[in-house]
Amino acid sequence: MTAVMSRQARDWLDRPALARLWDTLHERLERNGLAVRGRLSLDHPADAEREELGLLMGRPFPSGTITVALTDLEARLPCGLVEAVVELRGPLIDRPATRAARQAARDQIWATAHDALRSAGLGRAPWAEPWLAEIRQGGTLARLDPAHAGRLIAQAVTVLGLLTAAARPSGRGELAERVTGSAHGLDDGTLLARIVLRALARVHDTEPPRDARARRELWEVAGAAADNVSSTVLTYGLTPQADDLTARTLRARTGAETHLTLRDLRHAEWRLPPGTEVFVCENPRIIEAAADAGAAHPLVCTSGNPTTTVLTLLDVLAGAGARIAYRGDFDWPGIAMANRLITRYGARPWRMGATDYEEHTTAARGRGTPLQPLAGTPVEATWDPGLTPAMQALGVAVQEESALELILTDLLAGDDPAP
Repeated sequence: MTAVMSRQARDWLDRPALARLWDTLHERLERNGLAVRGRLSLDHPADAEREELGLLMGRPFPSGTITVALTDLEARLPCGLVEAVVELRGPLIDRPATRAARQAARDQIWATAHDALRSAGLGRAPWAEPWLAEIRQGGTLARLDPAHAGRLIAQAVTVLGLLTAAARPSGRGELAERVTGSAHGLDDGTLLARIVLRALARVHDTEPPRDARARRELWEVAGAAADNVSSTVLTYGLTPQADDLTARTLRARTGAETHLTLRDLRHAEWRLPPGTEVFVCENPRIIEAAADAGAAHPLVCTSGNPTTTVLTLLDVLAGAGARIAYRGDFDWPGIAMANRLITRYGARPWRMGATDYEEHTTAARGRGTPLQPLAGTPVEATWDPGLTPAMQALGVAVQEESALELILTDLLAGDDPAP
């Protein structure tokens, strides 16, 4: 660094008695954004400080706190005050400018995120803004280098765009490699995976997952299973008319429950008897009871929120010409799930109307079955405008098992079950 004052002037200004002055000025100028303004005070100065500051300022400081205007001090120096402090105490950082630059960089992260959402066709998705607000308020990305944070958000949006736009689900490793260049880019515990899962919880109207099993299930629901064999769908009575192993296995187990993997589904040919209607339930107990009773109609169980494997099976069944009938639990998550499946497959609601809810509630109470209160935000049932008001009026959740007798009556019937 080129000197801004003579060696003699520097040696005089850098005497020990003036050390506190230059240390305090270094801090003050950084706080001031390098602006030479205001006054500086030194409390309880030693005699040597008082003498040297008097010589520097050209006036005595007889007693008490020493106060100096920064502009007056600059006028007594052989160079600017900022230059003198840099010469004597090293580089200065413009803290306000640094904070402003960091804030601008952080703001740019979210501006980029909004642009990415719009580019992916997700800008108007109801979950998008609340998701970004949640991530921003969490503060994790704010602690990262802005460039790194920006890349993470852009990658998260790309993952979400692929998951919501894909005609068929992708494996998580394949998805991660496509977006991050590594098959492990979305592994459990990575920051990118946590950010994406926060969004997926909102997309699928569920709570953010709190353990490994819940995280795996949410990935599967979103269409990004870890592999093709660990996740299964529970079925009963499917009889595809083909000669592959899956079709032969299903026909051989017509009267028994069968678990199918994604691998089974993707290596099978699905030709169904004309006019096949597949009934879809939410709880495995329905499949078990149907198998015990020798039900006459094919069933698929979502086992809660439908995973990739469940949706893949329903997609291929619908693609093969099957009609879908759906029923689930009478609670707000159950209504939200019914909305999605009925809309996706043009499914027929099966004992899922307001009168069914009231009938199931009355029957459960008559048996002395405890009913849990409805919890969460009410959801409008798209297929029956009277259902949500009826549920709000009675205020209780009714699980599928409460209607087991009626469901079995339908499934044992030779003709189409009741609507």
